[in-house]
Amino acid sequence: MSASHPVRITEVRVDRRRDATLATVPDPQLGWLVDSDLPDWWQRSAELRFDDQVATLDTGESTFVDWPFRPLAPHESGELSVRVTGVDGSTSDWSEPVPIHAVFLDDGEWTAPTIALADPAEPAQPVYLRHEFTLEQPVTRAVLFATAEGVYQVSLNGRDVDDSVLKPGWTVYQERRVHESTDVTGLLSPGRNAIGVRLAGGWWTEEFGFAGEGKRFYGDQPAVSLFLRVEYADSTVDTVPTDAHWRATGDGPIRSSGLYQGETVDTRLAFPGWDSPGFDDASWHPVRSSPTTVIPEAARAEPVRRTQALPVVEVLTTPAGRTVLDFGQNLVGRLRLRVAGVPGQTITLHHAEVLEHGELALRPLRFAAATDTFVLTGEGEQTLEAEFTFHGFRYAQVDGWDDLDPSAVTAVVLGSDMRRTGWLETSDPLVDRLHENAVWGMRGNFLSLPTDCPQRDERLGWTGDAQVFAPSASFLYDSDAFLASWLRDVAVEQRLSAGVCPFIVPNVLGEWGAAAAAGWGDAATVVPATLFERFGDRRALADQFPSMTAWCDAVLALTGDDGLWRAPFQFGDWLDPAAPPDRPMDARTDPDLVANAYLVRSLDLTAEAARTLGDDAAEERYSALAAGTRAAFDREYLRDGDRLASDAPAAYALAIAFDLYDGRPERRAAFGDRLAALVADGGHRVPTGFLGTPVLLDALTVTGHVDDALRLLFQTENPSWLYQVLLGATTVWERWDSLLPDGTVNPGEMTSYNHYALGSIVDWMHRSLGGIAPASPGYRTLTIDPAGYTGFDRVRCAHETPYGVAEVEWTREDDEVTLTATVPANSRADVHLPFAESPVTVGSGTRTWTFSIAEA
Repeated sequence: MSASHPVRITEVRVDRRRDATLATVPDPQLGWLVDSDLPDWWQRSAELRFDDQVATLDTGESTFVDWPFRPLAPHESGELSVRVTGVDGSTSDWSEPVPIHAVFLDDGEWTAPTIALADPAEPAQPVYLRHEFTLEQPVTRAVLFATAEGVYQVSLNGRDVDDSVLKPGWTVYQERRVHESTDVTGLLSPGRNAIGVRLAGGWWTEEFGFAGEGKRFYGDQPAVSLFLRVEYADSTVDTVPTDAHWRATGDGPIRSSGLYQGETVDTRLAFPGWDSPGFDDASWHPVRSSPTTVIPEAARAEPVRRTQALPVVEVLTTPAGRTVLDFGQNLVGRLRLRVAGVPGQTITLHHAEVLEHGELALRPLRFAAATDTFVLTGEGEQTLEAEFTFHGFRYAQVDGWDDLDPSAVTAVVLGSDMRRTGWLETSDPLVDRLHENAVWGMRGNFLSLPTDCPQRDERLGWTGDAQVFAPSASFLYDSDAFLASWLRDVAVEQRLSAGVCPFIVPNVLGEWGAAAAAGWGDAATVVPATLFERFGDRRALADQFPSMTAWCDAVLALTGDDGLWRAPFQFGDWLDPAAPPDRPMDARTDPDLVANAYLVRSLDLTAEAARTLGDDAAEERYSALAAGTRAAFDREYLRDGDRLASDAPAAYALAIAFDLYDGRPERRAAFGDRLAALVADGGHRVPTGFLGTPVLLDALTVTGHVDDALRLLFQTENPSWLYQVLLGATTVWERWDSLLPDGTVNPGEMTSYNHYALGSIVDWMHRSLGGIAPASPGYRTLTIDPAGYTGFDRVRCAHETPYGVAEVEWTREDDEVTLTATVPANSRADVHLPFAESPVTVGSGTRTWTFSIAEA
């Protein structure tokens, strides 16, 4: 397609993934990006061509368009092209053909057994497995389908099949597993071929639990199930599955491997050529083979990959004489070394997020050793990197390498490989650093699933953290596929827990983790609603609607005769800065008030979802339940018309954010005034925890107290966001004061320096500083309404919406502001200007306004 054409298709998408064209279902939804030089361009219709099938759609929509052709068959491939026409009559050329490959399987097709080391010497024994096979005919296509009880990598003829790591990731293994679908045609050769598998326990054999009492939840040993599907030139098909003919050994270089403890590798035990044809595996052992009982589904989310490498920025010598490397950034990953040593030389790497008294601060890791060990061959330079573990760290202590060359060490960053879609820059470098801290926190904790922290003996899928950060995540990265995949596990866990969404998903803490907790279990309603609001993902809303209703019904069953939910335990406004270090649930706000506020929120979201999905009966039911719970909330918690029983900032912030003011604007204003007064009384230090913080600045902003919101943002004393930045934070902390002012570690038992929950403030920054918000699902219509003109000289915000890049930049000189907004093709924006009585609605293109805020 000519770049000079006024209307261009720049990208065609299959389902939620922008980086792949793999169809995981027979009827994948489609999307495309339009770029146009014509102002106000709006789509009228689209033509789609899939091989010999053509469909003309009378639709203006260009995201999540239903598959208009006959359903795909398993393993079917074809090419898709799109052409669009605007309401002005302009028509694009056909897009470049995009290959689509169906990677879902037919019922009963997965027959490959699960194989493992028959007689492991140790629990969680890392394993190497191999098999040889012969290809007698020319191959036209070969696809590897693989999954594991553990984490693995597959190689064919000595080459890894892809660059993904820690496959297949973590799901509710006992009910739901996923498989990779990798085109390996180019790795095969005529005649004899070899397939190898490197396998370790990962999440499958990890010991989950607290206080040193962790236990294996899934199994004691890793195992793998796979098959290679080969299509020949004569259209016949053959498979190479795992079976009893494979060979295995536990005597390879990876001696032990765990997510918490780290990995030990003795490179002297390597066996060159083990995954190539002709290797002598006579000393290897037969495998244990068993039926595969949980049939995997095609993976829908982006895989975990190495996404960046960071150099050493400083070499430190600690008071104890240890060598510590500083990478200048708290990250999630592991180290890669280039080293030439003597035979048997042992290099040990200890990882930590911060230093205390000049040494690695290891107490926050609790029972996680976070230690990797390498034994060298002494045969020239070696490149060393652990394979089946990860650590959260900024600092690494290196023992056993006296002539260490810092240029030979890099920190390899790991994470689910989502595409970056959101950016914010301001005239304040501390605020910019805060934003980057939230980005890095997401990068580290969005690893296969959304976790709370990446470093200590936890790293679990805490649902409360995920739900408060979901809006921020949806702006910063294209996280739709990632979160939609995790929501499938949420629904599975709810089926196992009578509708309750557990504290953590997957739930590896048993009955305790499956209890109902407000703000945590509400992930079942908040996250699907967020995916619809931010991406326009109606299918996610429909798929999760039974999960949404199940959560609401489970909580309603716990309410009393007065219609309110009271529980012996709630997390409440967890880690309110007023709570003692060892009592993080002791917040200023009544946890029952928080619980019932969230119950109203979930009922509202469920009623709205029912309305979107056209379920009139459900909409009526949940709307009525929301109204009844609001009335009960008023009866119990409203005092003197405009005060709440918990006269605390989180209470007012939640009441404002969740519309708990009975539709009365004067009551909302009173709540806002009281919130602003409480914030001012506290010296404009942040007065809220995990649930109050995400809505705090919004509540102030919408009630006319944006100056108080900005003072909170700019605050540098503890507790505040910039307090962390000034103490050197490069990710958001779990506690406001995870480091005390003197640089020592908070005395609380749980202290993480990479916890994104309090970083959820960046969603307010994107909307209220950057001025970009969705006015309709998926940003088809944007709201452009910056609110922080008095706090900055310049702000630039950009977001790659499902329709293209929207950008807002404003500069201020004294009282004069210049605002420039770019709206992508097939979108509109409502632009709010301080001097205008109503917003200005504009179409695609770039426009600039200049005005004085002194007149506003």
